[in-house]
Amino acid sequence: MGRSRYVITEPDKPHFLTCTVMEWLPVFTRPETVQIVFDCWRYQQEHQGLRLYGYVVLENHLHFIAQAKRLDKCVSSFKSYTARRIIDHLKAHQVKPLLTRLSFSKRAHKIDRDYQFWQEGVHAELIFSEAMMREKLEYIHANPVKRGYVELPEHWRYSSARNYMGLAGLIDIDQW
Repeated sequence: MGRSRYVITEPDKPHFLTCTVMEWLPVFTRPETVQIVFDCWRYQQEHQGLRLYGYVVLENHLHFIAQAKRLDKCVSSFKSYTARRIIDHLKAHQVKPLLTRLSFSKRAHKIDRDYQFWQEGVHAELIFSEAMMREKLEYIHANPVKRGYVELPEHWRYSSARNYMGLAGLIDIDQW
């Protein structure tokens, strides 16, 4: 899982996770890049037993609460797959400023690639109680409101807040 001080301590239990784009670059301002994230989660839900309890995708990072038999492997494959697909998308659309920054910020020891999309590791916190799950879901859903992007959590398109309001979201979740 990289060189992070955060680790997935119990890979079969729910965790609050954060993945951040290198240099906090605003990559998720394009609907196509967010769709890559959703497509990956859907695949993992169908084929790898991923249980997605909540999420928010902001312009340069995302938070989600998930559980799987081997969550550590799911997160690793999520980051690998989405990085490849998003970099391919940026190349196809010649988004040179972002590609230049992703190339520049690549770790010197990474000789197997030209770009690094995600920061190494993943901020992972074990959800050990009902209260903590509620706290993390509220944090996720309030994130766009605190940033001043929307007035209400359910107004943020790339969030599971709508699902929890009984409305259709962009991806199915396992409500807690």
